[in-house]
Amino acid sequence: MERTLIVDRTEFLRRLSTVETSDRPCLSVVVPVLNEQEAIMPFLERLDASLADVAARFPEVSTREIIFVDDGSRDATLMALVQSSRRFQGVRIVSLTRSFGKDVALSAGLDVSRGRAVIPMDVDLQDPPEVIVQMVKKWLGGAKLVNGVRADRSSDTFLKRFSASLFYRIYNRFADVPITAEAGDFRLMDREIVDILRQLPERVRFMKGLYTWTGYEAAEVAYTREARASGRTNWSMWRLWNFALDGITGSTTVPLRIWTYFGAAIALASFIYAMFIVVSTLAFGRTTPGYASLITVVLVLGGINLIALGVLGEYIGRIFHEVKRRPLYVVETSFGFDDATEGDD
Repeated sequence: MERTLIVDRTEFLRRLSTVETSDRPCLSVVVPVLNEQEAIMPFLERLDASLADVAARFPEVSTREIIFVDDGSRDATLMALVQSSRRFQGVRIVSLTRSFGKDVALSAGLDVSRGRAVIPMDVDLQDPPEVIVQMVKKWLGGAKLVNGVRADRSSDTFLKRFSASLFYRIYNRFADVPITAEAGDFRLMDREIVDILRQLPERVRFMKGLYTWTGYEAAEVAYTREARASGRTNWSMWRLWNFALDGITGSTTVPLRIWTYFGAAIALASFIYAMFIVVSTLAFGRTTPGYASLITVVLVLGGINLIALGVLGEYIGRIFHEVKRRPLYVVETSFGFDDATEGDD
């Protein structure tokens, strides 16, 4: 297997731009994968059938491409993808040098997509490919953005449903631009939206927030979320927690503003209490000994200061990543993009 190192996003896109685009496909499906070798073939079988149904119902959407972005898999995922490209039409593969995170891998797929409409989705079949027919219908009806909304999540555990619901509530309470509750990455986007997303320079990317940031009014398609077809999820509770932090801190500065108000309230309360001590001393000539209350106040305020410093640290950490201006991802090899993306032997 030929291994071609393409140093960064800019170089890869420069090479890709030399490819003839007169045969631009109507529909691009972007699928980030990480250690999903068992899921590739079942996914492609259902997706291929769904796309054939789309072409039969809407002849103007007959051409397609399926872009897999291998986010540094350590199993045989890349080999499974290469083998599947020989069986299924329009399969293209981008392999990253390591795991850069799902949202970055998704961004890589959007970068190389050429369709007039683009659909990001997961390979685990929890988001059924058959819903694509309804999405395409709404797109052809004039919608620029069609969100897939999970109307039924009974296949997920109670903890996952509860944590997801809590995240959406907290996020939409504080975010500058709310996101659609129960909508994941599974959606259809017109080329106009994809081109806007490709221009955004963030290194710490929260794609669900970026979709709605574009400002396009979204249509919706409801569906039942299915059980995972094979394998197991790569999302631990710790990764989900960090993902939620990235989403909130990347979409709003409200947490910083909260501590400004909270600090002002504490300062006011402290001033009032100090005045009470002064008046009490002048009136009664002594103060009541209170070591326990004093140490309690000190510990509470110390804890509050540490929490506030932690919130500041989260934002400073994101500034640190942004100002370094490193490439968003590094492409190791690619398949199916013609000779323009192939390097020297």
